[in-house]
Amino acid sequence: MRLKATLVSICPTEAATQAGRPSLTPELLAASGARYSRNNEGLDAILAKIDWNNLDKSVDGIFRMIDYGHQSITDMSPVAIFIDGASQYLVYLLWAICQVVGGQESSTRFILMNREGLIDPQTLGIPEELRAEWSEYNERAFSAYHQALACWEHRLDETPQLARIPTSLLEATDDKSIAAVARMKRNYGFDRSRYFVPTGMGTNVMMIMPAREWAKLCRYLHSHMLSEAQQLGAMIMEELNLVIPRLLKHAVYDDETVDQIWDEFDEDRESLGNPSDLLEVYPTPYLDIMPARGTTEEDVVKALKHHNNRYGPFGRAIRRMSVRYGVDAVTLGEIRDFNRHRTGEKFCPQTPLGFYCALDQCQDDPETLKIITELHEVGVSSTRQAAKLLKAGDPTYAYWLLLGTQFPFEQTTTGNKAIYTWELRTGPGAHYRYADHFRCILELWYQQYPQTRGLIKEGLAEPE
Repeated sequence: MRLKATLVSICPTEAATQAGRPSLTPELLAASGARYSRNNEGLDAILAKIDWNNLDKSVDGIFRMIDYGHQSITDMSPVAIFIDGASQYLVYLLWAICQVVGGQESSTRFILMNREGLIDPQTLGIPEELRAEWSEYNERAFSAYHQALACWEHRLDETPQLARIPTSLLEATDDKSIAAVARMKRNYGFDRSRYFVPTGMGTNVMMIMPAREWAKLCRYLHSHMLSEAQQLGAMIMEELNLVIPRLLKHAVYDDETVDQIWDEFDEDRESLGNPSDLLEVYPTPYLDIMPARGTTEEDVVKALKHHNNRYGPFGRAIRRMSVRYGVDAVTLGEIRDFNRHRTGEKFCPQTPLGFYCALDQCQDDPETLKIITELHEVGVSSTRQAAKLLKAGDPTYAYWLLLGTQFPFEQTTTGNKAIYTWELRTGPGAHYRYADHFRCILELWYQQYPQTRGLIKEGLAEPE
């Protein structure tokens, strides 16, 4: 897959045009909004100053009258970019850095992965002397992925109730129901086999966010030690220059960002244990709650009074609550999903701990257990090799990881945002593994607030 970034501009709808509503370029939108801070003349007066035959001149004309050094100005310029052919690991970094982004990514749940999607090792910056070995490791990983997928599909054929598909759907004969059953069965297999997908596998992602966030992301990518990140940073800058050239003065290489990235890399390297000890770590969840001063359990219960679904409102006692939760060993596959929750601060040191590949899902099936146990060694081997390279100070260790490699994960946020996450990630369509993690965290919550059990909309990860 070839790395590519493409700007997609937003145009007005026919209905908006027919209604006479204005449309502005992202920079002109920011410039027009910036005038609100200097006068109260209103939108019509601002639009009257625009030369519609020379929009760039109008941007400069407005900005000349305004001190637009504030980064808040760049918050008023939304930009959408589609990125094709980025590695699984690089896209993990994108979601980790961007906290006010909307978007979507090609899903391991719905798409069959093949070795043809692996990114060229030279593009990823794999040292030349390691490229043949890297390719061999990834060949083994893809073989394990397809073997695991066939194994889980066979198990489901033998025992279809494992997918918890409603009987009414299984017995239905209409095309829509048949398609739904096929999708649920496919999800069951993909969810359990994805742990063998290499981080060097290409994926696609669309992101839309303000110019300020794009500038922050570009600064990070330009300053990163991975050549793939630097390449993407340059590509994104080219696209941004088409639409917000005046708002990119902070979207450049930055010595302080370089130093911070290397400091954290060194912290991860120094905290790494013995690579030969990496097998599989049993996950242990934890939860720290700091309620507002004087808050009682009755206050917390009252704060859930009108919370009838996960999008429902929360009362003040929960909105004012600080929450830190985490699991000490989470696979990269789940962490990539957790990254989509953009509120608060996420902590995920890139120190490999072990490798998980759904062995806990087949303990009652000797045949499946034997196959998956043999495949587990593939993941352990890749994880150990990644750890050895990290220990040696090679940043490209990240491309030897698989989605089943385990890392610590922690998030700090507010009570309402945390509960929303727990409800979403245990609800219909949730991946079985992270649903287990969040159910365990909810149990820790119930230990402190037992009267809230049943008020929080905890789900059963029903298939959908």
